Amino acid sequence: MLVVKPYLRENALLYANRFALSQNPVFGNFAGIGGNCTNFVSQCIYAGSCKMNYKPTFGWYYISMNERAPAWTGVDYFYNFITKNTDVGPFGKEAAPDELEVGDVIQLGRDGEGFYHTLIIIGFEEDDPLIAAQTDNALGRALSTYTYDFARYIKILGVRLDTPSNDDCFESVYNGIAIINDQSARSDSATPTPSPAPESLPMQETAPTPAPEATPIPTPDSSTETTP
Repeated sequence: MLVVKPYLRENALLYANRFALSQNPVFGNFAGIGGNCTNFVSQCIYAGSCKMNYKPTFGWYYISMNERAPAWTGVDYFYNFITKNTDVGPFGKEAAPDELEVGDVIQLGRDGEGFYHTLIIIGFEEDDPLIAAQTDNALGRALSTYTYDFARYIKILGVRLDTPSNDDCFESVYNGIAIINDQSARSDSATPTPSPAPESLPMQETAPTPAPEATPIPTPDSSTETTP
């Protein structure tokens, strides 16, 4: 039986603030092969949920650059997973701008191209969301400074669990130690279909980055967690 737990927005915020301008060594970087924006936002959502969905092709998980779900790195795949997920992992809905909170997601689109960029909200300046993102890296950038033709807004509603959550998950990923995967939830008999970002190019593992020095987890400034 699935149990719903809250999405820990403060953990997503802490993670976004720490890694928006740097690279967590436990994750690959797709910046040179299609873009790293959705990969980074997925990392933030994982920091706030500590639950992946290992369903091949249609799940949301990261094991390595060559073993991941399309939804982990692809703009439209991410949207479809979060807004349609009825199984384990984070879930949400497309929302109005005035429903957004810290830890929610914005995707930008261009005419003739579709949706191309995924951002996470780390605060507000009046009614203007402040953004953390990668490719291009940004921390505290106002949404109003981006150039785009349309946008959609994704509110994370919660996280469904089928096993007890691991208390060490957030600290481990926040300090760049390891991704604590729920091995019991994996379907190893099924072969995932890693894509996109970019699914058409050969995947190369990036050179390992030194793990960041473990630091005490700070207390988020409550002023950044209010909604407009």
